[in-house]
Amino acid sequence: MAKELKLMKGNEAIAEAAIRSGCDGYFGYPITPQSEVMEHLMAEQPWEKTGMVVLQAESEVASINMVYGGAATGKKVMTSSSSPGMSLMQEGVTYLAGAELPCLLVNVMRGGPGLGTIQPSQADYFQTVKGGGHGDYQLYTLAPASVQEMYDFVFKAWDIAFKYRNPVMILSDGAIGQVMEKVYVTDYIPRWTNEEIAKNAPWAAFGKPAYRDHNIVTSLELDSAKQEMNNHRFQAKYREMEKNDTLYEEIMCDDAEYVFVAYGSCARIAHKAVQLCREKGIKAGLLRPITLFPFPTAPIKALAQRVKGMLSVEMSAGQMVQDVKLASEFKCKVEYFGRYGGMIPTPQEVVEALENKLIKG
Repeated sequence: MAKELKLMKGNEAIAEAAIRSGCDGYFGYPITPQSEVMEHLMAEQPWEKTGMVVLQAESEVASINMVYGGAATGKKVMTSSSSPGMSLMQEGVTYLAGAELPCLLVNVMRGGPGLGTIQPSQADYFQTVKGGGHGDYQLYTLAPASVQEMYDFVFKAWDIAFKYRNPVMILSDGAIGQVMEKVYVTDYIPRWTNEEIAKNAPWAAFGKPAYRDHNIVTSLELDSAKQEMNNHRFQAKYREMEKNDTLYEEIMCDDAEYVFVAYGSCARIAHKAVQLCREKGIKAGLLRPITLFPFPTAPIKALAQRVKGMLSVEMSAGQMVQDVKLASEFKCKVEYFGRYGGMIPTPQEVVEALENKLIKG
């Protein structure tokens, strides 16, 4: 597959990947700092190249329900937003999960709570991996740390979404969304025909063609016993995700005595902090969760059994640290360091936090 090198913002990479991966429909509403997603789509006019529908809905509530409708027909459909907008979508998200509809959701996080700021944040971790809507459901969640991953994870998201019939979230932040980096992009991938949908998505509802019966797509089940069985099926699906599709990266962890755990923008900052620690003679390493759900529990547990301590580095008041503590089974000391409200920590601050909280503390 031919590759082309481009200089792009993270948000633009999401949009370009949507076009080139054969996305059938994008339904969204502008909000900083992710508005370039729709702007790039409008500029590229993919409806003339691939037939992709690009529509600005009247609100985030409307856009997530348009995603529901498109996903119910077996099409590749998506939306993107930032923190307040994603909050408005939560009812639709749980309906998508309950109806087992594959789709792509992108959240380019900003500082809160409330309208907050347009600066980067990671404070939507709880909302995303603990269930922002009602009911027992999970979103497979990818956390990109570069513009290249913003691009690549769109392709990965479609694979996972249709493999498990489940919504997939790309959880980014304003820094990754706005930064410009080199990106390798691939050739266009054709969209599915209705016959291919019928073969690969036999559950989809798109009328009653001659070659198959009609389908009903819904998240409603008034029989409690049947709804419990649905939930058993959902939970089994999530366990399969944990077993087969947990992703993470370890950097200089082989001889590490202390380990940073960080994702997204903070992982890049923590990577530099590892280098600064090594220059000071501190054996530090980095474990980067690439999937936030499923969370890399097993590798964190393994590291906790031999390191002196772990530091969860976040742009939040301390959310992922709870999962790090649970994964470590308290085999080592786990501390948290973070900035929030749109503030970004520096590598030097991360090193100082390690020294004060784990080495001296």
